[in-house]
Amino acid sequence: MACCCSFLLLLIRSSFIFFTLSESAVQIQGLGIGINYGQIANNLPSPSRVSGLLRSLNVSRVKLYDADPKVLLAFSNTNVEFIIGLGNEYLENMTDPIKAQNWVQQRVQPYISQTKITCITVGNEVFVSNDTRLHSNLLPAMQTVYRTLVNLGLDKQVTVTTAHSLNILSNSFPPSAGSFRPDLAEYLQPLLNFHAQANSPFLINAYPFFAYKDNPSQVPLEYALFQPNQGLMDPITNLNYDNMLYAQLDAVYSAIKAMGHTNIEVRVSETGWPSKGDENEVGASPQNAELYNGNLLNRIEAKQGTPANPSVPIDIHVFALFNENLKPGPASERNYGLYYPDGTPVYNIGLQGHLPGVEFSFASKNIHYLSIRLNRSGIFLEVFVIDKIRLAVGVFYTDSNLINLSVELRPSNENIFICYDRGIHGSVKPFETEPNRNCPLKIVIETVGYKTS
Repeated sequence: MACCCSFLLLLIRSSFIFFTLSESAVQIQGLGIGINYGQIANNLPSPSRVSGLLRSLNVSRVKLYDADPKVLLAFSNTNVEFIIGLGNEYLENMTDPIKAQNWVQQRVQPYISQTKITCITVGNEVFVSNDTRLHSNLLPAMQTVYRTLVNLGLDKQVTVTTAHSLNILSNSFPPSAGSFRPDLAEYLQPLLNFHAQANSPFLINAYPFFAYKDNPSQVPLEYALFQPNQGLMDPITNLNYDNMLYAQLDAVYSAIKAMGHTNIEVRVSETGWPSKGDENEVGASPQNAELYNGNLLNRIEAKQGTPANPSVPIDIHVFALFNENLKPGPASERNYGLYYPDGTPVYNIGLQGHLPGVEFSFASKNIHYLSIRLNRSGIFLEVFVIDKIRLAVGVFYTDSNLINLSVELRPSNENIFICYDRGIHGSVKPFETEPNRNCPLKIVIETVGYKTS
C-alpha cells in the first residue's frame, strides 16, 4: 500500500505549559478589559495559540496595530471583539475612496462574518510627528474609511477612530482645566465634530509611567501606581484624584468640552507599565508593573468611573500582551508585556491562562527534523520525519537519557496519544494510548488530512 501525507498537523501539549498564577485568580470575563496584541517580535507564539491563551483568560477584546489576516482567522467564531489598525503610512492612500474601499473589502469584509471586528483605528499618535501633511491627511482618511463602511453597510458594526498620545494636551492639571495644544486646534476641532457625528470614541494612550520617569521627585509613585495615597485635589471642582490615570482621563474630557462637545466618550487605547528599562528609566521594574496592572484590573473589576464621570466605567486596553523583542527605542519599549513569548507570566497579577501547545504543519516531505523547548525545566521534544508514514519522537529530560519512540501513522484521522511518565528510579515509560491519569508530558499527534493513495 502506498501512502502519502498531504497534510500533517502535530499538536504538542504539555502539562507544564498550563500555569496557575495564584490561588485566587482574577476573573476578567465581562469586565470590559482589552489587551493590545503587538507583534513587533520574532519569537511570538502563533496566532492560533494566542487565541487559545486569550480565551483561557476570558479576554473578550483585542486591539491590533494592523489587520493581520492570520490573527483574524485564528479568532474566528471566538466572540472576541477586535480593533484593527491602519498604520500612519496608509493615511494618504486612505484619502482616496477607491483605495479605502479596496482595503475594507480585502481586510474587513472577508473576516467580519466570523470575527467580530468592531473598530478601525486610522493612524496612531499622528500628532507626535511634526509632519503637517500627516496631520492634514488624518481626518480625510477617517472620513473616507467611514463613508466606505456606510456604503458597504458596515457602519453599524464598525466604528472609525484614531489613537492619540497624551501630548496633545497643553494642560492636564487640574483635570477640570484640561486643554488641547493651541497649535493642534485646527485639526482637533473638526476631528471632534467627526466623532460626534459618527458616534465614535476618542482614544487616548495614557502612561503615568512617563510622568513618573521624567519627574520622580515631583510625582508620588503611589499616586502613579494606584497605591493608597492622600491624592490630589482639583481646586476648581473639589474632586479628589487618588491616581494619575483618572486625572489624565478627566483632563481629556475637559479639553473636549472646551471645544464644545459633551457627548464623546473617551477610552484608553493603551496604558501599562514596563517591567524593565534602561538605567535612566526610573521606576521600570517588575514590582511596579505588577502593582500598576494588578491595581488597574481591580479598578476595572469594580467598574469604576473617574471622579468627574463616576457613572461611566473606565474602558481600557492594557499594553501589552507580550514583550516584543524587536521594538525600537529604550529598553522599556520591549518590556511592557504581561507574558513572555513562551506563555510564562512576567509577574503575578492573579490571572489564570493556558498557552496551548506548539503546532507544526508539514506540507512538504522535505522537512525532516524539528526541535522545540517545551518549558523552562529543560525538557526538549524532537520530531524526526523518517518517511511519509513514520515519525520518530524523542524526549530529553535534563536528568535522563534520550528516550526514542517510533510511531507509525495510521491511514485515517485517528489521533495518536503518547505519554512519557517517570517510572521507578527515574526511568521514562512511553504509552501509545492516553492513560486515565495525569501525565507529566503528554504528546498528542493529530493526523489531520492524512489519506491513502
